[in-house]
Amino acid sequence: MKKELDYFQIDNALGWNQDWFQDWSMYDGGCAAVTACDLCIYLSRQKRIRQLYPYEAFNLSKKDYLAFSGRMKHYLHPSWQGIDTLERYLSGLTAYWHDTGADGLKADGLPGTGSWKEAAKQVRGQIDCGVLVPYLLLFHKGPVFHDFQWHWFNLAGYEEFDGEFYVKAVTYGSFRWFNLR
Repeated sequence: MKKELDYFQIDNALGWNQDWFQDWSMYDGGCAAVTACDLCIYLSRQKRIRQLYPYEAFNLSKKDYLAFSGRMKHYLHPSWQGIDTLERYLSGLTAYWHDTGADGLKADGLPGTGSWKEAAKQVRGQIDCGVLVPYLLLFHKGPVFHDFQWHWFNLAGYEEFDGEFYVKAVTYGSFRWFNLR
């Protein structure tokens, strides 16, 4: 079984490309804010929660995204360690939602201490409901994940076959498929 969400594009890139930031702190450590911005734009477009994105959600531009990310930076400001905990991310994201009047939205997290099968169940459920999954990968021994360590990205799809569970990771304006295990 395979399911992919309809991710938006900006200048032929899938979502925002962190390399486009002009602000050094966002260029270097703004990945958490990018996942939150992309999630809010996605929810504005797909779930019609318009207050989450203060610009035209169906006519995206780099200029508007930069302005929006400046607003989100107030809630998910990169520090020297980045946004390195689930609690800090959820606190910033839900504070933004509250301030926009989207108090009905709830965010839960799944710590990385559970099994990959439990994570797959949660990811599947979220994507089946049509919602992106922000994901933080702190450490991984596999060399394929080198560029994804200490990095937030969105999961926008999954595919199950031969007992394995693959996820579609969106970051830097592109995507890659990874085995969740």
